[in-house]
Amino acid sequence: MSDNVADFTFLQGVKVLDLTQFEAGPSCTEALAWLGADVVKIENPNRGDPGRRLRPNQPDNDPYYFQIFNANKKSVTVNLKSPEGLALVKDMIAEADVMMENFAPGAIERLGLSYEVAKAINPSIIYAQVKGFGEGSPFEKNLAFDMIAQACGGTFSVTGDKDGPPTRPGISIGDTGTGMLMAITILGALYKRRETGEGHRLQVAMQDAMLHYMRIGLSTQGLTGKAAERGGSKVPGIINAPMGLYPCAPGGSNDYVYIMTSRANPDHWDRLLTLIGREDLIGDERYLTPADRVANEEEVDEVIAGWTRRRSKYEAMKAVGEAGIPAGAVLDTDELNSDVTFEERGVMQTMVHPVHRPFKMPGWPVRVDGKATRVTSSPVLGEHTDQVISDWLGLNGAAIDELKSNGAVG
Repeated sequence: MSDNVADFTFLQGVKVLDLTQFEAGPSCTEALAWLGADVVKIENPNRGDPGRRLRPNQPDNDPYYFQIFNANKKSVTVNLKSPEGLALVKDMIAEADVMMENFAPGAIERLGLSYEVAKAINPSIIYAQVKGFGEGSPFEKNLAFDMIAQACGGTFSVTGDKDGPPTRPGISIGDTGTGMLMAITILGALYKRRETGEGHRLQVAMQDAMLHYMRIGLSTQGLTGKAAERGGSKVPGIINAPMGLYPCAPGGSNDYVYIMTSRANPDHWDRLLTLIGREDLIGDERYLTPADRVANEEEVDEVIAGWTRRRSKYEAMKAVGEAGIPAGAVLDTDELNSDVTFEERGVMQTMVHPVHRPFKMPGWPVRVDGKATRVTSSPVLGEHTDQVISDWLGLNGAAIDELKSNGAVG
């Protein structure tokens, strides 16, 4: 374990009642847990969060999806369809600072845990909800996953080759991206509550959240008056060359380096020509200005590619970067996982799990005073039921045993 990790205590004492599942909600509450909150995940006694991907009467052979979004939390199993189980959760609402859910539209209300119910129990509760589509949307009742939110939020439309079909971005900004926006808003609500003592209802739709990540595309729309387009590795709306992916040795599927010269810095082009040994093109009228280079972009790209093809992506990135020109090698998950500097800085940490093998995963990326927050294990289903009920509600062993015997908790 790196020395560059610590236990963050910014939210120490903050109690979060977590009724989330899959990714958008869990990624938000995990961020709060990493910042020091006491995050208690309420789960179905039989299967838990569907994100656990548990299979009846079979060993769990795919724990990693759950682990990566539920580190540093506690798990309590409660039967919400039991009167005693529902009453128990209502008692926990009275003790909580934050309650969060991302069930299907209408589900939390049918369970009897609507905002109105929670507010009546605890007027200072910060009640956070993630849905696929916003109230007032024609699709308000529709279900959504990451790819649905991204399709309806615009990101597909600007991803892919210029003449190709829309493409799903390879990252889950529809889920995790939405979760991060909610986490930030919860922090703001907690800060304000110190002054007013008032709770709030926080709502974010995944489709609406995608507009936040579409701001460059919408700014391009404002400039051109038409829909932002796909540009492959280029950036539509930025008229500049060279800019894009260039092939590297030995020619594998991810052996590319991205090189980006800036219109704001004309020296980039001359520096690049000097680096690749093409000083003869400095001052050439065909490539003198960004507009000239865009007009002859295929020629420009081939000049650069002729140099990158003879070098690995790491060699190309190092040389171009040291010349003062922005460059980035295309790194896959295995290469990122193998980079020990992430572990040394605490950005990647190994989760030591009581049931499953150790699993290296990204933690919270923001370092504080040079340290990252420590990653601890995601909970085994129901692992903390007795502890949390005792700590939060002060119930003794006999009372907890009674809850178990009547099926209220697992």
